Amino acid sequence: MAITPSDEFSLEQQWREQFEAAPERDVSFTTLSGVPIEPLYTQSDLPDDPAAAIGLPGQYPFTRGVYPSMYRGRLWTMRQFAGFGSAEQTNERFRYLLDHGQTGLSTAFDMPSLMGHDSDSPLSLGEVGREGVAVDTLDDMETLFAGIDLGEVSVSMTMNAPAAVMLAYYVVAAERQGIPADRLAGTIQADILKEYIAQKEWCFPIDPAMRVMGDMIEWCSQEMPRWHPVSISGYHIREAGSTAAQELAFTLKDGLTYVEEAVERGLDVDDFAPRLSFFFNAQVDFFEEIAKYRAARRIWARELKETFGAKNPKSWLMRFHTQTAGVSLTAQQPLNNVVRTAIEALAGVLGGTQSLHTNSYDEALALPTEDAVRLALRTQQIIAFETGVTNTIDPLGGSYFVESLTDKIEAEAYEYFRKIDELGGMVAAVKANYPQREIADASYELQQEIDAGRRVVVGVNAYVEEDESQTALHRSDPATERNQVERLNAVRARRNGGEVEASLVRLREAAANEGSNLMPLLIDCTRTYASEGEIVQALQDVFGKYTESPVF
Repeated sequence: MAITPSDEFSLEQQWREQFEAAPERDVSFTTLSGVPIEPLYTQSDLPDDPAAAIGLPGQYPFTRGVYPSMYRGRLWTMRQFAGFGSAEQTNERFRYLLDHGQTGLSTAFDMPSLMGHDSDSPLSLGEVGREGVAVDTLDDMETLFAGIDLGEVSVSMTMNAPAAVMLAYYVVAAERQGIPADRLAGTIQADILKEYIAQKEWCFPIDPAMRVMGDMIEWCSQEMPRWHPVSISGYHIREAGSTAAQELAFTLKDGLTYVEEAVERGLDVDDFAPRLSFFFNAQVDFFEEIAKYRAARRIWARELKETFGAKNPKSWLMRFHTQTAGVSLTAQQPLNNVVRTAIEALAGVLGGTQSLHTNSYDEALALPTEDAVRLALRTQQIIAFETGVTNTIDPLGGSYFVESLTDKIEAEAYEYFRKIDELGGMVAAVKANYPQREIADASYELQQEIDAGRRVVVGVNAYVEEDESQTALHRSDPATERNQVERLNAVRARRNGGEVEASLVRLREAAANEGSNLMPLLIDCTRTYASEGEIVQALQDVFGKYTESPVF
């Protein structure tokens, strides 16, 4: 016999009376971001028009996924982040990962490379090859991908402020393999606004940095149809301590700002929007993360279609990469991180990610060992092939709780949009330190909860072990820095210095001309084996440098 609405109401009332009579644990029932969680969700918590809001996979508004078949058609790309020491060492790690079933390469660069410094700069001392691979010239890029067919493999590069320089190196390295730019597939992060918001790695003031990024988007739209010229990154925003809604709002607003920049240059939105991609964090709060991804797809589709008038359905698709949360890893009891990472990876999969990186359990202590990297990759493979979660599309779609949380995070994101628009847009908001301050406040509040024990972190403020066993760690070779500087000097000795200087002069002249696209000039500099530091310095001669105003 069918249950009528009045019967359902009566049953819910009975449950509520039983619930209120039962004791609850004395804890705060909120998400990691502080969103209050009700004890029970019912059909009344679904959207007013569930069919329109939730939809179907591969159909607008893409709440349930960007492709009709999702993982029944193709699994996500298993893309482990790799990079340390010299180009030769990282090339060996790339080959190791490809041999063990990885399906895409993701490149981590060292701090000097991320900041636009050569390895022999005084500012690079002690950092060369430590947190990623050192790349100073085209010679390093050629070595990094030696023996790897760049026409067959998808490559992601986590590089932002000097992204256009590194892309030029990559394009010419592929050219030397006989592979034209239009065959290259992959992504370069290039998300400059999130640097000023969260990661704090920059080369130029905000306005010229936006110009350089716009030049790269424009050039890629014409020359690299398979390339994603920007991976708009919420990952580092979340790592800096943001809430899920802040990560979503600031990331999407960054992306919409880049769309505005391209449209103002005269590009048709449908010419470049299909190649924009996103990069999100997967924190340990399982359902909140899934809801975040679903809300992200829906907002992006709506804004591209309704605000920017995109006609091509591919322009409405938010395709994104996910990385499990580095900030959730603990140095205490590091094997616990295997569990955290598995849960976070599963959230990314159930949230519909297109590619995934799983952190290694020892990364809170050092760069990962090969054993830890292999286990991180096996985590993805177990999810893909053993758990059954890929058998049906969006298995949590229609969940009272998940749909309600999706709506709530979406509404919070739009409230942030409103505040940012009141400040004059995202560039103006960043200059006013608005997102930076919001993140700092959220991070402080979360840390207070952990310090007070109101939020449990296993092995850190609860279930602590006094005598922990030592974890075998990756050790950086102290000779790496010296060898890299010698390599850079050898390149300088054999190149044509006159050609290098002439190419840098042309780059400065183009930088001083607002109407010039800098990408062809950067490629010319690359072919002369100009170093990254020399190229960045040439641009700084015109653009100047950036000094952050502190946020307390």
